[in-house]
Amino acid sequence: MGTLDIDAVASFLRAAELKSFTRAAEALGTTQSLVSTRVKRLEDGLGRLLLQRHPRLVRLTAEGERFLPAARELMAAHGKALAAFAVAPEHIAVGISEQAVGAEVPAVLARLTAHDPGIVINLRIEPSRMLEEAFERGELDVVIVRRLAAGRTGEVLRDDAVGWFAAPSFVRPPDAPVPLVSLVAECRLRRHSMDTLDRAGIAWREAFVGGGMAAVAAAVQVGLGISPLAARIAPAGAVDIGPAWGLPVLGGSQVVLRSNVATPRAGAFVRELAAAFRG
Repeated sequence: MGTLDIDAVASFLRAAELKSFTRAAEALGTTQSLVSTRVKRLEDGLGRLLLQRHPRLVRLTAEGERFLPAARELMAAHGKALAAFAVAPEHIAVGISEQAVGAEVPAVLARLTAHDPGIVINLRIEPSRMLEEAFERGELDVVIVRRLAAGRTGEVLRDDAVGWFAAPSFVRPPDAPVPLVSLVAECRLRRHSMDTLDRAGIAWREAFVGGGMAAVAAAVQVGLGISPLAARIAPAGAVDIGPAWGLPVLGGSQVVLRSNVATPRAGAFVRELAAAFRG
C-alpha cells in the first residue's frame, strides 16, 4: 500500500462530517467534482469503499467508520506539523444563536477548531437580535442568526419550517391556556409565537423560560409544555402538535450568516462554518 494523499484524506473527512460532497467542497474552497475525485482516489488506494453515495446524502460505510478515527488523527498530526512554522494565532469573535443551531454549538465548534488549532474563537451565544446589534457595532466578526423575516444583509444558509413541538405523550387539558416553553425574553421566536396566538384569539401561559436550548429541550421532553421551534433543532422524539391542536401556522425562518473577516485564514474558517450550517 502506498502513502496517503493528505488532500484526499481531508476531502474524505469533510464529506463524512458534513454528509455531502457539495458542502465539503464549500468548506475546502474547491469544487464538488474534485472532492469526489480525491475520495475515489483514496478508496482505490485503500481498496475499500469508505462512503456510500446517495442523491442527497453521503453516509459512511462500515469500512469508512473504521477509517474515520485514523483520518482525524492523521489530519491533526498534519496540522500540528504545519503549526511549527505558523504565524501567531488569529482571533475571531463569533456570535451564534442557539435558535440557529440548537444544543449542538459545542460539537460544531470543536469540529471546526480541530481543522485549524491556530484559530482562537471568542464565542458569544445570545439571542439573534442581540448578536446582530453587536455585529453592527463591530464587536463581532461573524454571526450566525435566525431571522423570521428577510434582512438587508447576510447570506442565507438554509430555510427552516417552524412548528409547535411537544412530547408525544403530552395532552392539553380541556379549556386550559396553551403552556409555552421558550427561550429567554429577548428571543424573537418567543415573541412571534405569543403575538401569533394573540392574533388567533388563543389563550396561552408561560410554563417555562429556559436559559438555553438544552434547558428548553429538557422541558419539552418531560412534558412541561409546547415550544415554538424550527423543526431542524426540535428535541429528539418531539412532535409538531400544531395541526392537531388547531394552532396557527408560525411560518418559516432563515439561518443567516454575516461576516466581515478579511484574512484568508479567517475566510477559510468562515467557509467551514457556513458549510456546517448549510443544507
